[in-house]
Amino acid sequence: MRDRLFSDKIFCRKLFQLTLPIALQSLMLASVAAADAIMLGSVRQDSMAAVSLATQIQFIQNMALSTIAAAAGILGAQYWGKGDKRTVQDVFCISLRYCGGISLLFFLGCVFFPRYLMQIFTNEEVLISIGIRYLRVAGWSYLLTGISQCYLAIMKVSEHASKTAMISSGAVLLNIVLNAVFIFGLFGLPAMEVQGAALATLIARVVELVWCVSCSLKEGYIRPDWSRFFKRNPLLSSDFRKCALPLVGAGLFWGVGFTSYTAFMGHMGTDAAAANSVASVVRDLICCLCNGISSGGGILVGHELGAGNLKRGKLYGDRLVKLAFLCGILSTGIMFLATPVVLYFVKLTDQAGKYLVGMMVIMAVYMIGRAVNTIIINGIFAAGGDTMFDLYSLAVSMWGLAVPLAAAGTFLFHWPVLVVYACTCLDEVGKIPWVMIHYKKYIWVKDLTREIN
Repeated sequence: MRDRLFSDKIFCRKLFQLTLPIALQSLMLASVAAADAIMLGSVRQDSMAAVSLATQIQFIQNMALSTIAAAAGILGAQYWGKGDKRTVQDVFCISLRYCGGISLLFFLGCVFFPRYLMQIFTNEEVLISIGIRYLRVAGWSYLLTGISQCYLAIMKVSEHASKTAMISSGAVLLNIVLNAVFIFGLFGLPAMEVQGAALATLIARVVELVWCVSCSLKEGYIRPDWSRFFKRNPLLSSDFRKCALPLVGAGLFWGVGFTSYTAFMGHMGTDAAAANSVASVVRDLICCLCNGISSGGGILVGHELGAGNLKRGKLYGDRLVKLAFLCGILSTGIMFLATPVVLYFVKLTDQAGKYLVGMMVIMAVYMIGRAVNTIIINGIFAAGGDTMFDLYSLAVSMWGLAVPLAAAGTFLFHWPVLVVYACTCLDEVGKIPWVMIHYKKYIWVKDLTREIN
């Protein structure tokens, strides 16, 4: 008998309980960028564009941190499904060591060498000078981000996804409120513009980390065992690296590739940079649904695989594939509907507004590929430790096709802005057939757990 997508009430309930808080968390995080764009855009277009470029550095950092957190989530979900909480705790410690080192590196770069970082993304001195002011304050928050991500990742796989949504949402709401206070100078404070946005981010990250640590001290939560923090388990460390290294490579490929796209727009003028900054915010907001299904579905599949229920894990994967295509179609429709609303609220020059309309139309097609690939690659494949495929696909589709074409169009052939932008969106739609062929091999149906003393 053919399986129906919504016939299994237990599956639907579990997926909903995981997906809703994670999607909400993703939405709230994207809302910070939206708030920055709206508030700074209402002050000055150059401020909005400069901060959009500056935050690409944090975007790369988040890519690196999220891959470590993802590896912790893959192993953590399977060992949680197996019932081995002690090993989940050890996985937590491993992720904290890696994320702490990455956070320190980005902090040093942003606080002490911000000009060199901004010059990667634009040659416009007005944007560089504004970005420097932002990074010197926001860079301090980058010390804390990695630690918080580790706590939130372990909470998700240990049946506390709703708490992660509460923490992230609370931190984001605080960030948005403080944005308004510091950017516009409310309650008698001086108007700080971009530095105010950076200060709001820093305070919100401090609150988020304190909240995570205090929650982990409660009964029923996983917390680091500091007596074992520097104790290395060779088998578990090896398994962690096998999961993490392909994810790190893929994350850096994807993160640097996306940052390159922003840099191309930055080198095509302030109007292109401003339009792209708004389009990026809209894209991130709409992607929250597929991000939630990807993360929640991956945890659900990982629990089943770790418990040894391989047949059920495969069945759950098949259902998530159907959801992936439905999510892509829905996201495309939302993108079209959002275009006039965005144009109404964002203050842009006439030329930047024309660029934005074209970018939104291009992204509407792009969203189908983005949803399908995110849910299948980052959710299903990763749940079973099949992390190498993402690296291969990005090497071919992004770095073998999209990035070279966009770079050539920007610096060699001087193509129109929207043609270059379309080149940056080729990779997601183009690799859907490849993703589906790999999915049908079922390499990802694998129990990664082992007996660890």
